[in-house]
Amino acid sequence: MSLADLPRYEFARPRTLDAACALLSQREQTGGRTVLLAGGTDFMVQVSQGPLVDGPLPWVLDLSRLEELLGVGFDGTTLRIGAGVTYLALQRDPIVREYAPLVARMTHDIGGPTIQARGTLGGNLATASPAADGVAAIAAYDPVIEVRSLRGSRKIPMAALQTGYKQTSRANDEIIVAIELRAPAHGSAWCWRKVGARLAQAISKVAFAGIAELHDGRTTRVGFAMASVAATTALLPNTRELVLATPLGSLTAAAVDAAVTLDVSPIDDVRSTRNYRVHTAKAVVRGFLRELGAPL
Repeated sequence: MSLADLPRYEFARPRTLDAACALLSQREQTGGRTVLLAGGTDFMVQVSQGPLVDGPLPWVLDLSRLEELLGVGFDGTTLRIGAGVTYLALQRDPIVREYAPLVARMTHDIGGPTIQARGTLGGNLATASPAADGVAAIAAYDPVIEVRSLRGSRKIPMAALQTGYKQTSRANDEIIVAIELRAPAHGSAWCWRKVGARLAQAISKVAFAGIAELHDGRTTRVGFAMASVAATTALLPNTRELVLATPLGSLTAAAVDAAVTLDVSPIDDVRSTRNYRVHTAKAVVRGFLRELGAPL
């Protein structure tokens, strides 16, 4: 399957976001299935493995050239990343490198150069794979996701976006427009760990993202997220609560391990085992906390 095969599908490439919303709304009223195409890194793989659904082929709505989904901005507090910005563009963007270095670092481990040049955060958020490294990286910042439809715009907190395995709270007539995240204080700690068969071009066994702001030996802001350890991107709420409530010097390995165990529910699959993932999840969290100064 390649882009050359797309003429088999009913296909549209709107010029504006408003036009895209109108086309999507019309399509939803007919009850037909629509694929929103950004980088196509997931869609092309799915199609190459066989028909997506029984019956008529889905309609493809190409969003890749919409200017409203491109670009990165910073207003002094909040970093706004267009849903159509590619991983390669994020990797090179000076605003991302300065205000969200974790995200910039993650992009080096997203597949190979071809995937980096086409894949987008918006696409990964929409497909909602629990193994998506890019989603784990931004989830550590507790972002909000802006979606748009003919009914208007709304913002969904990351914690409310993923509702189950490859399921989201985005309505069928809504398009993911942008990701907004509050930048940590300058010089704040961050961590990115990807554990897999290879550093890149392999789906993670476990991927971990962490950010932290510190003051007088306490953590005043913390964000954790993991890929491949649950049915959705795991935000580790019990671990966050423990770290915020406990001075770093008083944290114990036993307490951290117990919190992480409550926060993850991995499975055995072809890439790894449940036991290995639980062990690794504990190890990467402890490693980050040691970097912050915890005596673990």
